[in-house]
Amino acid sequence: MTDIVVVGSLNVDVVVPLHELPAPGQTVLGAADHRRAGGGKGANQAVAAARLGRRVAMVGAVGIDADGDWLLGLLAAEGVATDAVLRAPRPTGQAIVLVTDDGDSTIAVSSGANMWLAPDHLTPLRHLIGSARAVLLQQEVDAAVVAEAVRAAEGLVVLNPAPARPVDPATLARVDVLVPNRGELAALAGVRSPAGTDDLPAGAAGTDDLAAMARTLGTRGPVVVTLGGDGALVVTTDRQWLVPAERVDAVDATGAGDTFCAALADALLDGAAIDEAARWASRAAAVTVTRPGAMAAAPRRAEVPTAA
Repeated sequence: MTDIVVVGSLNVDVVVPLHELPAPGQTVLGAADHRRAGGGKGANQAVAAARLGRRVAMVGAVGIDADGDWLLGLLAAEGVATDAVLRAPRPTGQAIVLVTDDGDSTIAVSSGANMWLAPDHLTPLRHLIGSARAVLLQQEVDAAVVAEAVRAAEGLVVLNPAPARPVDPATLARVDVLVPNRGELAALAGVRSPAGTDDLPAGAAGTDDLAAMARTLGTRGPVVVTLGGDGALVVTTDRQWLVPAERVDAVDATGAGDTFCAALADALLDGAAIDEAARWASRAAAVTVTRPGAMAAAPRRAEVPTAA
């Protein structure tokens, strides 16, 4: 049996190191040579889970092009099954990643084959999705594909609602664990200009506001809000826990959220409670931010520190 099926995006990342992100209309020179890397939130999560020792299958689409061949080779080399990655008459997805010296990043994505993927493409894959112990999903593919995958899933459903966009209430009602960041949580809760969605403090007042938003969403399980350097907030119907972030010297935060989601699912499959799983995920994500890149930065199980 497959442990984790990831339904989502596969991209080629073109990473440009910068001293500072450009303002609108501004041109800035790179701090170093650009590099090419495997990416896409789906592929990142698949590789992160595989590096933690899970049996992983990827469902998605790449183009009938050299980039698609290259990405499939990368995933196969990591032990990710790629039989369910379709070849599309569209270019393989591309992401331009601007990364600063202190690890902040801005990303522009040309979706290409990722948005070609349609719900009908999942019909012959229903057994694969349904038999997985966990299904990981994100929002770099069409919303109808996410909804169809959730309907097909019979195991644990983990949705990372990134990038932010509305999610159908019927889909949210079938999600076992939702993993948004602050801005994505606010968007899902319909808060357009929350005072401090990305500036809320890690103290009690800020986390209370986030927890209240999380409880309006109608998921059937907990919500785990990733807070970057402030850690993660675990919210259930009647409790909430703030999981502190590990203190590290950040190099590149691009893949941290994807590693967090994969490690969260990994721990839950081992029977961990949701707060314990969030602590494991936080430690795995902390390793990721100390390395350049997204997919390539995901740690192997032995590299993730054990609890103190």
